[in-house]
Amino acid sequence: MDLSLFYFAHDSTAPGEAGRYELLIEGAKLADRSGLAAVWTPERHFDPFGGAYPNPSVLGAAVAMCTQRVGIRAGSVVAPLHHPARIAEEWSVVDNLSGGRAGVAFASGWNTVDFALRPENHADRRALVRDTAEEVRRLWRGEALSTTDGLGRPVDIRAYPPAVQPELPVWLTSAGGVDTFRAAARMKAGILTHLLGQSLEEVAGKIAEYRRVAAEEHDGWSGHVVLMLHTLLGDDLDQVREQVREPFTHYLKSSANLTAKSFTGKDTDLSQLNADDMDYLAARAFDRYFESGGLFGSVERAAELVPRVQALGVDEIGCLVDFGVEPRAVLEGIEKLGKLNETISR
Repeated sequence: MDLSLFYFAHDSTAPGEAGRYELLIEGAKLADRSGLAAVWTPERHFDPFGGAYPNPSVLGAAVAMCTQRVGIRAGSVVAPLHHPARIAEEWSVVDNLSGGRAGVAFASGWNTVDFALRPENHADRRALVRDTAEEVRRLWRGEALSTTDGLGRPVDIRAYPPAVQPELPVWLTSAGGVDTFRAAARMKAGILTHLLGQSLEEVAGKIAEYRRVAAEEHDGWSGHVVLMLHTLLGDDLDQVREQVREPFTHYLKSSANLTAKSFTGKDTDLSQLNADDMDYLAARAFDRYFESGGLFGSVERAAELVPRVQALGVDEIGCLVDFGVEPRAVLEGIEKLGKLNETISR
């Protein structure tokens, strides 16, 4: 079982200056020293919830320059918003800067507002994510992509600079749809998923289906599964509970607001529609995630949970650490993740 860091920047409205990305950079340095597998950064647009991460390749380049060994991954590139050659170029730069440590999870996108960048691609986004991922893979290998130039003439293009890795490590991101698990298996790609909207038991069934299809399609290949879990490790379970209660509850409300905005196209604040109901639902959600949907508490408690997650078929836990907890506590928690990594690696 590998452990990695996952960033999302739940509130991107805090004062900027030099400190906006300090948690990302300092956390990445700790991950590098602690033997964690990777640092994942997302692609998010037009909303305070995650909006500090509009381009994971830019931040991946920054991480590349302050680390030596940790993997640098997009979690995820929203493929239908971009030309495949642009993705291949940007991530080849990251691969070169890092000495061959880049990896990309591709997502179809779910927030309709994001598609202000490419509105024509929203309807076909689920097909486009697979097509784009395969085109990026071909460009990564040095193959040509047939397209048209500015005058409408056919032209073959190649991506530069050449990457360090001969093959780009690729995942598909799934919010829970089993068809995406199957599609990832058929493409010989890993799967990146989370527990928002699905239980551990449901995830286990989808992983089993992913493994089945992968083995059938690729002569016994078993694939690679990454599960994102909200994470904060500390010395005392009750202390950690109180540290994460308010920020994580706010995080859950922000996520619900963003979902509503995606469907309505407006800045809908669900907490103002029925504050008592929202507080009740958020409190219930917090209790569920804290007890069984996150990596919270001491190193010893986490070490007991990791084998249960591994038994579901998970290869790597992406530890989402920046959901509003005070940065010093997050960095101390990342140091403890290093201790957890040592414990489970014995």
